[in-house]
Amino acid sequence: MGRRRAPELYRAPFPLYALQVEPSAGLLIAAGGGGAAKTGIKNGVHFLQLEQIHGHLSASLLHSHDTETRATMNLALAGNILAAGQDARCQLLRFQTQQQKGKNKAEKAASKEQGPRQRKGAAPAEKKSGAETHQEGLEFSVENLQAVQTDFSPDPLQKVVRFNHDATLLATGGTDGYVRVWKVPTLEKVLEFRAHEGEIEDLAVGPDGKLVTVGRDLKASVWQKDQLVTQLHWQENGPTFSNTPYRYQACSESGTFLGLGTVTGSVAIYIAFSLQRLYYVKEAHGIVVTDVAFLPEKGRGPELLGSHETALFSVAVDSRCQLHLLPSRRSVPVWLLLLLCVGLIVMTILLLQSAFPGFL
Repeated sequence: MGRRRAPELYRAPFPLYALQVEPSAGLLIAAGGGGAAKTGIKNGVHFLQLEQIHGHLSASLLHSHDTETRATMNLALAGNILAAGQDARCQLLRFQTQQQKGKNKAEKAASKEQGPRQRKGAAPAEKKSGAETHQEGLEFSVENLQAVQTDFSPDPLQKVVRFNHDATLLATGGTDGYVRVWKVPTLEKVLEFRAHEGEIEDLAVGPDGKLVTVGRDLKASVWQKDQLVTQLHWQENGPTFSNTPYRYQACSESGTFLGLGTVTGSVAIYIAFSLQRLYYVKEAHGIVVTDVAFLPEKGRGPELLGSHETALFSVAVDSRCQLHLLPSRRSVPVWLLLLLCVGLIVMTILLLQSAFPGFL
């Protein structure tokens, strides 16, 4: 029997590092690139349209946004605003979709013969940056908003970005170990403090404003603004293995399922509260998985899921985006359970009546 394989949903022309899902429009956003090195590998953010076609979940390229010499290494999404970690800075992007106004037949024929028209005197910024929309009848625009440097180590790199619950603030962490909090959309800095000795691996922002950070110094910390609330140390709170270094790698929101990608390219889905493994594909990518994201159970999520319980997307340096579907687990309907209970009660009464006449 051959090894289990996950279906390839999309292949980009560059290594993929970051992934987000916008559920209301059914958009999958994948980003990455080759960086500033002159290797010919592009840098960009690709917007994919998710659709159910003949019972199968598929993705088609809707729009490609060129990020010039900067590869996007991490993403956060709030509505139609993206926060993209590019080298040592955070770039805000706003994307919008709208249907094109109808053209008459002559205009359509002219546009086909002459190619895309531009207004006199200026070329659009989207054209300059190599942006391209790939679906007829749809206008998709991506606008660069504010950008700010968020990391200041000798070899600076932003490693994580997260919005707060109402998208009025975003928090960043990087290789210098500092958490910095910024207003949205002005990116005015409102808070800065040293959270870890060394790189920050991940952070999460709670609905009450508390921050959770994990770093390469083997610590996980909870903060109220810049005040330490509590801290976990692996050797004290985790399993004990002599002479084996372990560190906290990621922190995430609670939910029904836990998605996992490994450095060897494997992908797994677990039940969040019990860590029971429900799905596993060994070396699905064959190289380090750089990001995973679930299809949210809101917006177009239920429609796109179809008969499946959940869908997990994964991306890797191999430029591929894969789809991991968890079939709905068999369960007994509530009405059937109630019917069985009533049947058992009736049968018990009849048996008692038969064994003990005059019981009732």
